[in-house]
Amino acid sequence: MTPQSTPSAPPRMRETFVDTAGKTIFVAETGDGPPVLLLHGGGPGATGLSNYARNIAALAERYRVIVPDLPGYGRSTKGVDPDDPFGDLADGVRGVLDGLGIDRAHLVGNSYGGACALRLALDTPGRVRRMVLMGPGGIGTTRSLPTPGLRELLAYYTGEGPSRAKLERFVREYLVFNAAGVPGSAIEERYHASLDPEVIASPPLRRPSGRHALRTLWRMDFTRDPRLARLPVPTLVLWGAADKVNRPGGGRMLAERMPDCDLYLVANTGHWVQFERPELFNRLCADFLAGRR
Repeated sequence: MTPQSTPSAPPRMRETFVDTAGKTIFVAETGDGPPVLLLHGGGPGATGLSNYARNIAALAERYRVIVPDLPGYGRSTKGVDPDDPFGDLADGVRGVLDGLGIDRAHLVGNSYGGACALRLALDTPGRVRRMVLMGPGGIGTTRSLPTPGLRELLAYYTGEGPSRAKLERFVREYLVFNAAGVPGSAIEERYHASLDPEVIASPPLRRPSGRHALRTLWRMDFTRDPRLARLPVPTLVLWGAADKVNRPGGGRMLAERMPDCDLYLVANTGHWVQFERPELFNRLCADFLAGRR
């Protein structure tokens, strides 16, 4: 893997809270230009600003970068509808667009945030200009057993409960290709965020259960949604070739089913493309959103 310098820290952000459908969603933003929402992943302790710390400054040179904490995370209202989690997340983000007076925006989504972006586009394609998805959730999830990384993620709040060692193992062994590239401060920040009592009481990402579990699983598998083949939103899929959380083969599934989808498989990279390969990600993302493919 070619060594890369770490991009500059995020600039000073404007912070606000958006009330929508009974939820309060924290939003940070910076920059000017076409609006781009950065939607973070669903791992324990995740927040928008921490997930995209290496990307915000670069993208803000061309775009109005909007970074929410998804429902259930960070400073946003906790709790996600367990019967339709992706739909609930999409409703929350659509509410952010409404609250900020934005008719259409670009969406960039990592993992859980990628599933949120895709669901929002399927439900209301007119609200989305272009999408960039990095290892999105919900791709072929009912067609094979969960990956070791996904099992580790879902087990974080079960058993003996959350711990720093548990989180560090998940991040270093499953989220990234190069474990040494994750600073201890990032582990510490996420661990403390994961201890929010409201999150422990109601984790936003959990294995479906109960009498509607099968229906929920099928609803969460986008490859079974016939709307995918008709989705007009231009999409770039970036997938780490060494992703241990969501299978890289999901990228080909999307490229084969979506009518306007480019696929870029990133060598020697895990689930966090935007974190491990920030310079590559920032360049590809900015160019694609500008219509340069």
